[in-house]
Amino acid sequence: MSSCEELRRALTSGECDQVLAGLYALDGTDSSLAAARARALRAIEEFQISFVPAEGTQAALFSGPGRTEIGGNHTDHQHGRVLCGSVDLDMLSCAAPNGLGMIRVISEGYPPLKVDLDQLLPRAEERNTSAALVRGVVAKVQELGYKVGGFDAWVTSSVLSGSGLSSSAAYEVLVGNILNHFFCDGALTPIQIAKIGQYAENVYFGKPCGLMDQMGSSVGGAVAIDFADPTAPVVRKVEYDFSQSGHALCIVDTGSCHADLTDDYADITREMGAVAAHFGKQFLRNVPEEEFRAAIPSLRVRCGDRAVLRALHYYNDDRRAVEEADALENGDFAHFLELVNESGISSAIYLQNTWAVADPSQQAIPVALAIGRELLDGTGAIRVHGGGFAGTIQAFVPNEKLSAFKAGMEQLLGPGKCHILHIRPQGGCVVLS
Repeated sequence: MSSCEELRRALTSGECDQVLAGLYALDGTDSSLAAARARALRAIEEFQISFVPAEGTQAALFSGPGRTEIGGNHTDHQHGRVLCGSVDLDMLSCAAPNGLGMIRVISEGYPPLKVDLDQLLPRAEERNTSAALVRGVVAKVQELGYKVGGFDAWVTSSVLSGSGLSSSAAYEVLVGNILNHFFCDGALTPIQIAKIGQYAENVYFGKPCGLMDQMGSSVGGAVAIDFADPTAPVVRKVEYDFSQSGHALCIVDTGSCHADLTDDYADITREMGAVAAHFGKQFLRNVPEEEFRAAIPSLRVRCGDRAVLRALHYYNDDRRAVEEADALENGDFAHFLELVNESGISSAIYLQNTWAVADPSQQAIPVALAIGRELLDGTGAIRVHGGGFAGTIQAFVPNEKLSAFKAGMEQLLGPGKCHILHIRPQGGCVVLS
């Protein structure tokens, strides 16, 4: 491990340029690399200002990337299959052990938080807060048998809260990597860190999410994941270079907010679970599709039409996620785009997660999808991104239409709302130590 001054020297000398380029300069430009270097140096400076560490304090830089869901919308919590990837927007932190019985985190733009290590049970007043995520991650790591000490961390994020890139998973993965580095001798695998993050979000934060968000952030690259056994998910890297597709990956922020949508997300899980319970199962993955389809008339009465439609979406998108991964590995990007468009239509019509019933006047996602389709004019692909109801949409845009698409989206939604991203090969990691 290194002191802050040693980290500074490594960054300013160019010693870390290759590492930074692989995380943040995937467009290959010198300006992106310079910006990444300046951001890392600033994280160290702000850490020193905020915590005034003793001379020689051993510090390190950590990254928890956002993730993009590519295929399998709301299939993971039913033990289904997904296709996802980590992106080049992340939470970056300079952190160091503090020798205290507490964790202190300053996230840029947010109030400081403190978590005492002798009080790790869930707290009702912390639900839906960052403190709950930290407390939950620490509690699970200690439950696994590791002795966790206190640390200080200064965090800056390019993963906007509510962006659909899963800022909560990025945060959990970031904290997990800090603990892994300082207190676990690096023994925790990316898959273990993902599971720890899910536990914190389910039990402490209070959101009944599946495991895809954390896995996409933690593992890195484009990955196909089969959650048939969530305790041992099957993860395979998808060998495809998106930069060679002739298309750009755009995540468009519709300006709508994810706040107060926990019940909407929970309803999807609950309704799919009710259909599975009709067959004596807990998850749809364990219900043969032919049995489900034969029982649709009775399911409409017992579970309701929306539950039936959401189950239909599950079976179709579960299958599509595998087909998308296969299409990419076979180099058939045109078929991949067809499948992405099919997934988007299914999410809108069957899953019904493009707007919230509680506020039907707010339909930013359907409006953005409608204008986006017009701008694409029969090319590329477009769909809701992530949990839905509010937040973002995803588009694969032909390079020749990228400028017009970005301009059109930002004319509709405002400057800076259309983000051009890259799938980065590295998930949550120690950037420099």
